[in-house]
Amino acid sequence: MTDTFEALRLNPLLLQALKDEGYKAPTPIQAQAIPAVMEGRDLLGIAQTGTGKTAAFALPLLHKLALLKGRPPRGGCRVLVLSPTRELATQIAESFRTYGKHLGFSIATIFGGVGFGGQRQALGRGIDVLVATPGRLQDHLEQGSARLDHVSALVLDEADEMLSMGFQSELEEIFKQTKDRKSTWLFSATFQ
Repeated sequence: MTDTFEALRLNPLLLQALKDEGYKAPTPIQAQAIPAVMEGRDLLGIAQTGTGKTAAFALPLLHKLALLKGRPPRGGCRVLVLSPTRELATQIAESFRTYGKHLGFSIATIFGGVGFGGQRQALGRGIDVLVATPGRLQDHLEQGSARLDHVSALVLDEADEMLSMGFQSELEEIFKQTKDRKSTWLFSATFQ
């Protein structure tokens, strides 16, 4: 297990953002997950709340995005992160913004309880990283304002909670609409 972020060979701009935030060394979940995510392997990550799970998937995904050329697809995204609640979706998106602040990626959240207008506009431009709740994303898919055919990485954060909240049919539809060659990562603090 590595004891520095530099040893994980992350993009220098990500390392600068980590330094700006006062991060010193990767946590165990980060040291184990980041290399697997960077290699494109599917992953199930289980660690307690507060151990850095979000950074464990956000950092390598931002690193991989920095290697891509071109823009995200109109109406779609390159990376999709699903979250059970709007509060967690907001926290995840903020972490992506913090870690990726020197890279200039577009990051958006989609969740219920707010109007569709701003979400439609963001989707229409194309998004590098989309953090969404399954129900609202399903609404956008049904209305034709979202597409998932260019998703190269799918993260389910608190996947077990999404299932216990009754999002199984939405998750199944989202899986169908993402292309076959995506990598998938499931993270949770409570998987049994």
